[in-house]
Amino acid sequence: MDYINAFWVGGLICALVQILMEKTKLMPGRIMVLLVCAGTVLGALQLYEPLIEFAGAGASVPLLGFGNVLWKGVKEAVDQNGFIGIFMGGFKASAVGISGALIFGYLASIIFQPKMKK
Repeated sequence: MDYINAFWVGGLICALVQILMEKTKLMPGRIMVLLVCAGTVLGALQLYEPLIEFAGAGASVPLLGFGNVLWKGVKEAVDQNGFIGIFMGGFKASAVGISGALIFGYLASIIFQPKMKK
């Protein structure tokens, strides 16, 4: 049942984002920022953690989950270090995901040798 919940929740998030992309004139970069900010706000309101418990990777992998990770990292760092935690918490919490994206993106560029459009 965990896989089914992850599938339909992740699919619903993707479908809503696709509708947003097609029905508005927002550029993809702005939609990505909107998703990260929405995940942060939902995390701050303590609404995203129950969704992650229910859907697992279906809720934690999309950009909403990245915003939630940033929020949790900042919250923990502020609790431990005070004001300076605002600046370091998000980096510590998301370092593994960001590093993985950079490394795998680099490896994909070596394997597939992308070319610039003319």
